[in-house]
Amino acid sequence: MIRFTNHKGEKWGNFLDVKRYDFNKIKPQKYDGKRILLSSVTDPYIPLELKYQNTRKILERLIDTTAYISILTKSKFVTRDIDLFKQFQNLEVGISISTLDVNFAKLVERGASRPQERLDALKEIHDNGIKTYTFISPFFPGITLYKDIIEKTLEYTDSYMFENLNFRPHNVPRIFKLVREQYPNLLSMYERFRKDNSLWDALASEIDAYCQNLNIEYYIEFHHGGFSKS
Repeated sequence: MIRFTNHKGEKWGNFLDVKRYDFNKIKPQKYDGKRILLSSVTDPYIPLELKYQNTRKILERLIDTTAYISILTKSKFVTRDIDLFKQFQNLEVGISISTLDVNFAKLVERGASRPQERLDALKEIHDNGIKTYTFISPFFPGITLYKDIIEKTLEYTDSYMFENLNFRPHNVPRIFKLVREQYPNLLSMYERFRKDNSLWDALASEIDAYCQNLNIEYYIEFHHGGFSKS
């Protein structure tokens, strides 16, 4: 987003552009039959949402749509809108999580709610009769203990999604710095994953077998090369 906005030289995560527009222009029928995701670039429930309430205003305008609404967040504040979620015909709420380790989460997801806070929020939403999903992403080989996450969330998760860690060129230095400092024993494995896409396929097959054995609904969205032209 930095290259699409006027934030050159700034660090991602240190700035926020607040969108301002007439929410009354949102016509719910316009989206009937479509799918809407809130959201894929900026978390819809960052702390400043409590002040600006853009996400809530959008949802209030969309209540009468038959579109499939998917909420994806790393924030405990998602529970604020349970009253709105209940009014939709087709809506699911998911939390994104890559680890249950509080210390590792602080390193890779600075500013996000703690893992257990996200799980507690998902359980509360599920207990209110709303469809839920757990998005295990980004998947760090050897670090993301997906079986532990599934075991902990099985009672209040309707489906699972998996997305792999993205070795985009600008991500590589940060990834290897993190692994070198926190998991030096995994460094050689990460070198292999970076160069050999078939390792992701093997991991996907392992996840596939595990989920089938549990008879749970799941989607593996592993990709190779991400969004980089190279």
